[in-house]
Amino acid sequence: MSTPILICEDSGFARRQMARSLPDGWDVDISFAENGEQALALVREGKGDVVFLDLNMPVMDGYQTMEAIRQQDLPCLVVVVSGDVQAQAREKMLALGALDFIRKPIDNEKLSHILASYGIYSGETHSSGASLQKAQDDSDSNAVLAKRQMSKEDQLDACREMVNIAMGRAGENLAQLLGEFIDLPIPNVNLIESNELSMAVAEINRNDSVSAVSKGFISEGISGEALVIFNDTNSQNIVELLKYPPSASSDKLALEALMDVSNILIGACLNGLSEQLNVAFSHTHPVLLGQHQGLSTLLSDNVQRWGKLMAIEIGYAIKARDISFDLLLLFPGDAMNHIYSRLLDDDAVTQDKESL
Repeated sequence: MSTPILICEDSGFARRQMARSLPDGWDVDISFAENGEQALALVREGKGDVVFLDLNMPVMDGYQTMEAIRQQDLPCLVVVVSGDVQAQAREKMLALGALDFIRKPIDNEKLSHILASYGIYSGETHSSGASLQKAQDDSDSNAVLAKRQMSKEDQLDACREMVNIAMGRAGENLAQLLGEFIDLPIPNVNLIESNELSMAVAEINRNDSVSAVSKGFISEGISGEALVIFNDTNSQNIVELLKYPPSASSDKLALEALMDVSNILIGACLNGLSEQLNVAFSHTHPVLLGQHQGLSTLLSDNVQRWGKLMAIEIGYAIKARDISFDLLLLFPGDAMNHIYSRLLDDDAVTQDKESL
């Protein structure tokens, strides 16, 4: 008898990756949900004996979904699959009743081990080798077609999931350094013209006075720039959180804090991207774009060299300390095809799994 499996994830790209990661030959009936609200309805219909649950989703996130499952005593086993791997996130979900917590991108061996350890999957196959080979052949033959038919929206979704994983890595590193829980958002991904960048970033941060650090990166046709943008009103809170000794001027301490946080965020995020794209980025030295200036002033000299670009905004927050800052990743248009190609080489053969 097939096991009803529910994959709850707002990214179509991530849903395909999760479906592909399930053990070969496991007799399952897969359903998909884009948010917790949809997932709860499907569980009530008996379509989610085992739920693979993301944390960062619109409408109803993973935390809210897990709380509802517990409060309503819904009959399902939950395995969290997330790019947010902070210790506090793991502890909270396990306390709410989740069986286990798997880091994205998924380690297939670890997933099989977890399923076996809880008696969910025995390792037995229920499909013949011939049928499995046919499914693989059909999928392989459609790989090139899947790439060609991928819409711009699908491409942005793939990039959003890529950044979501890298963002979680950066959040984990920052949480370890600061000893605070970092609130992670759904990354905002847009294709824009360079002359629209100032307007787009102004929507991110409406403060009159900000400071920013920029760091360039490049590898095998993929180049870009990362900027960390701080509200100047947050600077003293960050200094206090980092517990710097009061041996320098407040401006010097604020600059040191800005540089330290920027290096951690950018470095961890780029490491997460490089692992997924299978490239090694070379980094430039961080550059202070300015302190206590308006956003348009900071960006005016940097925007001119960009044409069409992909802008990815990640708004980090430490709510307990009233601190927020934004990481902005900028990729020029000629780098996007390289990114898509590397992501799709890993994902194109799974395009048909959502229709199983």
